[in-house]
Amino acid sequence: MIQRFFIICLSLFTLSACESTYYAAMEKVGQHKRDILVDRVESASESQEEAQQEFKDALTHLSTLINFDGDDLARQYDISKNHFEESKAAAEDVTKRIDSIESVANALFEEWQDELSQYSNANLKRDSEQKLKQTQRQFSKLLKSMRRSEAKMQPVLDSLKDNVLYLKHNLNAQAVAAIRGEFDSLKVDIQNLINDMNRSIADSNAFIEQMNVNKAG
Repeated sequence: MIQRFFIICLSLFTLSACESTYYAAMEKVGQHKRDILVDRVESASESQEEAQQEFKDALTHLSTLINFDGDDLARQYDISKNHFEESKAAAEDVTKRIDSIESVANALFEEWQDELSQYSNANLKRDSEQKLKQTQRQFSKLLKSMRRSEAKMQPVLDSLKDNVLYLKHNLNAQAVAAIRGEFDSLKVDIQNLINDMNRSIADSNAFIEQMNVNKAG
């Protein structure tokens, strides 16, 4: 137990050290944590759009499957399995990108807070502190939006996986009928997920715009 705890701590320390080295190297070429944060938010938005498309494609195939009256259900299983795996990979990419956003944001805010003590001008310090708090509030709203849409991906993936497994184990008309019975519920879940992702993307665009305004100002 102690050894496992030590390994986890060492991994976290190594990851933190690698990130610090990366940020330092990027700063030397003129790309600061603020710039990296904006870039990562943009990448996460693109990743969410790609995930949306994967889920839509999976749903489109299911709508075809439940009306399928041919004999080659094994091929339909293969197609369903591929759609599930592609949706899962897209969801994992979204999570990875959100994690990377949170990581650089935490580093940015920690650095910003530490540097407030270096001001000799009280007015400039006060103004910078206010901007820090404003940016933290905006980011907190964005992160909650991203995590909310992220949380809705797993139930959809679970449903897709269940359908794939059931089709695999029962390659017959009864399996298609059972999937048909679950289709409407899954359709609603995917639409809700897409709506949440669209809100998250809109929040991302607003955050990026505000960061650029603050940078220009």
